[in-house]
Amino acid sequence: MTIKVGETIPSTKLTIATPEGPKETTSEEVFKGKRVILFGVPGAFTPTCSMRHLPGFVEHAEAIRGRGIDTLACMAVNDAFVLAAWAREQGVGDKVTMLADGSAAFTRAMGLELDLGPRGLGLRCQRFAMVAEDMKVTHLAIEPPGGFDVSRAETILAAL
Repeated sequence: MTIKVGETIPSTKLTIATPEGPKETTSEEVFKGKRVILFGVPGAFTPTCSMRHLPGFVEHAEAIRGRGIDTLACMAVNDAFVLAAWAREQGVGDKVTMLADGSAAFTRAMGLELDLGPRGLGLRCQRFAMVAEDMKVTHLAIEPPGGFDVSRAETILAAL
């Protein structure tokens, strides 16, 4: 079942993709006591994710943080090495925390999985964006298949 506004972020392990290599973390470390925007993408290096979704959040990172956001994070069902390479290619720097959910444990716990097996991509994450405050979801925008509107950086910025 898909997580809803007002519900608590589930407790799972995640991996932060850093220039120094993978760093294990937990959802509590990412969300507890913080105001966080997390956006999820079906995959690193995929067309919409690379040309529009991640670049929009990189471009608007300063404005987003100016609205009281402590952490701006991108999550994908990819390994940390792929996300680190994608972050380098996209010039992410320290603007966006790259969270790898390689086994899709967090994605499944949130009810945001997307089966792209028929397209050769396996289990992935739906395209979404959410705002959470101290482990509670306060805003959740999930795109319909093929959509790219409600989870865009500009849309989330306007919702803050």
